[in-house]
Amino acid sequence: MEEGTRDGRAGRRGGCDVIKVLVVDDSVVIRRLVSGLLAADPEIEVVGTAVNGRAGVEKVEALRPDLVTMDIEMPEVDGIEAVRRIRATGNKVPVIMFSTLTERGAVATLDALAAGASDYVAKPANVGSVGRSMEQVRDALIPRIKSLVPHHRSARPDAAGPRPAPASEVRPVALRPARPAPAGGHRVVLVGSSTGGPEALGTLLAALPLLPVPVVVVQHMPPLFTRQLAARLDRNVAARVVEAEHGQPLLPGTVTIAPGDHHLHVTGRPGRLAVRLSQEPPENYCRPAVDVFLRSAVEVVGGAALGVVLTGMGQDGCRGARALVDAGGSVLAQDQASSVVWGMPGAVAGAGLAELVLPLTDIAPEVVRRLAPQRTAVPAAGATR
Repeated sequence: MEEGTRDGRAGRRGGCDVIKVLVVDDSVVIRRLVSGLLAADPEIEVVGTAVNGRAGVEKVEALRPDLVTMDIEMPEVDGIEAVRRIRATGNKVPVIMFSTLTERGAVATLDALAAGASDYVAKPANVGSVGRSMEQVRDALIPRIKSLVPHHRSARPDAAGPRPAPASEVRPVALRPARPAPAGGHRVVLVGSSTGGPEALGTLLAALPLLPVPVVVVQHMPPLFTRQLAARLDRNVAARVVEAEHGQPLLPGTVTIAPGDHHLHVTGRPGRLAVRLSQEPPENYCRPAVDVFLRSAVEVVGGAALGVVLTGMGQDGCRGARALVDAGGSVLAQDQASSVVWGMPGAVAGAGLAELVLPLTDIAPEVVRRLAPQRTAVPAAGATR
């Protein structure tokens, strides 16, 4: 479909509801390619396309899509401003941004997420063929669409391959009894996040005072993006926020974020923790992976860690959370209502690994409460502002 429109009624294909998508991009080639790869999926229908952000905002109102894919750099109205205009009307339609793997693209993507975009897909770089490029886009985009729009009935309930758990699915949650603080106190706070994570991290970290233990974060993001995320958070929170470097010590009063395309392993010994970075194979299709990160911390501090699993697609972090719980540690999970996607925290909660499932705004006070006996510890030099 090129510049086509429909009447906005629920799409149906093969007798099942499908996800209605609006594609917004100033490139006619990209509009056609993206529309084609989405239309090839029986659970998705492209109900329209738009040539820039202004037209995109108008078609969101006219077509009522379930989701929008949005380029960032466009004439007249760019993607960031288009997201602002959509959100200004109170419309909560999920928006996935197309971004470039550059410093400028990383900054623009974070601006779009701050404006209200739901997620992003990086445009392929250094790929030899159009076919391979589109394969990468398809593999990144379609799972995100199905995770962000969970209400449709699958046209292929027996389809092979991994599928994200619907965010609206009601999962039984069996909370674990709260454990007392470990002897000697918590040694580290471990945070994992993915879809919706950059904004969730901003909310969580801004509400935390300087803590007497290190905070370490694994956020699913590509290279360059994690560096820009760390720099942005560093300007807005009490703690010092840095992108991890190999061999770097983990210090109280500092938040350390795993760099894109590298697993972060916690090494050293209690009281003298450090970072080891690796490019070992992805786990859960992710590098960095939350499971790898959590398991490494357990090997060093055992149960003397507090885990926090925030919004994100998939189940990365569930096995690591189990390792932490089995070692005597504690895990908090973000609740469904405040999560962009309740995949990762929902998996942890559904497995009975969380002591509390909390709204995002309640997590920081709970972390502070659990670390209260350790408040007399002095943050490392250079961690204050």
